[in-house]
Amino acid sequence: MSWSLDARIPVFLLPNPAALAGALATGKPAAVVSAAPPAPMPQGAACAVSFEAGVTSHAVACACCQGRSPAAQALDRLFQARVRGQSAWFDRVLVLDEEGAGAAVTAALREDSLALARFRLAG
Repeated sequence: MSWSLDARIPVFLLPNPAALAGALATGKPAAVVSAAPPAPMPQGAACAVSFEAGVTSHAVACACCQGRSPAAQALDRLFQARVRGQSAWFDRVLVLDEEGAGAAVTAALREDSLALARFRLAG
């Protein structure tokens, strides 16, 4: 018998704010990723990040952030907030698939080895 365990954090793409609200109301604690910063943090979200251009966790032009997409950097900020205790714990990531956010996150999970090591596309 073969066992398979994938400990990466699952990422779910949601088509609209209504689906996001429904997903946050049910299931395990979740973080939210969106293309633009949400006005208030969505109710029930452990934390929220967006694809803010030029926002990194490191000094400007550091070697580890150079050439990485805004989606990959947003996933980094989520993961770092989780492991450093700067956000509530979350077991999944919900991506509001508006303004190309779903395609950007999917590309980051396909092309960015660090994002792929921490997260996996689910559902």
